[in-house]
Amino acid sequence: MKQPVERRLAAILAADVAEYSRLMRLDEVGTAQALSEHHAVADPLVAEHGGWIVKTTGDGVLIKFGSVVGAVQCAVGLQKLAAERNAGSPDERPMEWRIGVHLGDALVEGDDILGDGVNVAAQLGGIAEPGGICISEDAFRQVRGKIEAEFADIGEQSLKTSPAGHASIEQTRLRRPSRR
Repeated sequence: MKQPVERRLAAILAADVAEYSRLMRLDEVGTAQALSEHHAVADPLVAEHGGWIVKTTGDGVLIKFGSVVGAVQCAVGLQKLAAERNAGSPDERPMEWRIGVHLGDALVEGDDILGDGVNVAAQLGGIAEPGGICISEDAFRQVRGKIEAEFADIGEQSLKTSPAGHASIEQTRLRRPSRR
C-alpha cells in the first residue's frame, strides 16, 4: 500500500555563494575555511529567526521556517553578516550570498523537504544579485510593512519549475559597509 505524501506550507530560504567555483580556484583551502566560519556564525542567526537547516550542499544551504517574516528577516540578517565579514576580505575574494525566499507547499520526506516550493526558492536565489535577496510575490504579500528592508519589484520572471511557468518577484540589495 502506498503511503500518503506529507505536505506542509513552509517559508523556504535557499542560498548559495556567488562565484563559488572562482573562489575555490583562487584559494580552495581559504574558501572552504571561510565558508565553514560563515556557517558557524550564521547558524545561531537562523535559529534566532525560527529556521531549521534542512541541508547544506557544498556552497548551498536550504532552510525551512514556520514564518515567512522570520525567513526574510533571517535573509536580511545573513546578508548583513556577510557584508560585515567581507569588509575585511580582499576585493577579489568576497563571499557574497544569493538568497531566494518563497512561501509554498513542500513535500516532507523524513528530515528533507522537496517539491515545487523548494525549486522556486532555489531558482529565486539564482536570480538574486550577489549580496541580494529575491522573494516571491507570495512571500512579499506576507512581509510587506513587517520588516525593515526595501524591495523593488523586478516584475514577472520566468521560472522553469514554477507551476505557472513564471512568478512575480521582488528583489532587494543591501548596501555594504564602506571599506576603509
